[in-house]
Amino acid sequence: MSATEPADFNLWSNITAQLLREHRWQEIDLEYLIAEVEDLGKSEQRAIVSQLIRLLLHLLKWQYQPQRRSDSWLDSITDARTQIELAIQDSPSLKNHPTKQLDQSYQKARQQAAKQTGILISVFPEKCAYSLELVLNEDWFPEANESIFS
Repeated sequence: MSATEPADFNLWSNITAQLLREHRWQEIDLEYLIAEVEDLGKSEQRAIVSQLIRLLLHLLKWQYQPQRRSDSWLDSITDARTQIELAIQDSPSLKNHPTKQLDQSYQKARQQAAKQTGILISVFPEKCAYSLELVLNEDWFPEANESIFS
């Protein structure tokens, strides 16, 4: 095999696992295996970022559209917090990843919030007004932003 993507990933992973079990090192596509292992770590990081964006988006909507608050927003906020917590429990080395990604994730959430709500992006703060501790706190929700309603 070469370092190109296999046509059947499931088959490749099963064969590679068997080769590893049997210590048949010479038959393993080492370059591709290394790339896949690296991608596993990146996948975990992307999952945290995805959940963080979803969480920030719904917190913004919660704050800026209090009249539209719903159980589905509450469920989304709760689930995103849970998924981040579970990912970090599974991979404690990712504990600081949300901190590193907060600003970039907030910018994406801010853009999505503007599109989804019809509220001008300039209404949402340029910098995240929430600390990561609050964002991840299961009991915290932002207060309604009354200034946009007056």
